[in-house]
Amino acid sequence: MTDRPSFQPTRRIVFHGLGAIGVAAALAGCGGGSSEPAAQEAVAGDELAATSEVPVGGGLILTDQKIVITQPTEGDFKAFTAVCTHEGNTVTSVESGTIECSFHGSSFSAETGEVQGGPAGSALAAVAIDVKDGKVLAA
Repeated sequence: MTDRPSFQPTRRIVFHGLGAIGVAAALAGCGGGSSEPAAQEAVAGDELAATSEVPVGGGLILTDQKIVITQPTEGDFKAFTAVCTHEGNTVTSVESGTIECSFHGSSFSAETGEVQGGPAGSALAAVAIDVKDGKVLAA
């Protein structure tokens, strides 16, 4: 029978290992961004909404497609991504010419998508649409 030396980890090795586990856990928590489901891709020609569903001065948020459709003035339809540029949450309302994200207070122009109030630092990206026969279609 041979005697094998037993390995006794030092306190330093144990704490370094625990520190590495903590760093790995913290990094894993940072990687995902928003926990919201991915958007359903709209294909050109898909009907997104009826024009009658989009109020003048307001809008309609399509949560599945992550698109917000607005009508800043009568007959003028715009569309933007509904994903807030602050932390990736879906915007929550459109009224009085403003797209709101109530999660942290960001607001955007319903006409241009530009930031009107932070903490969001960049505009909502425009989404191409066509309006035909009383329908808002993906372009």
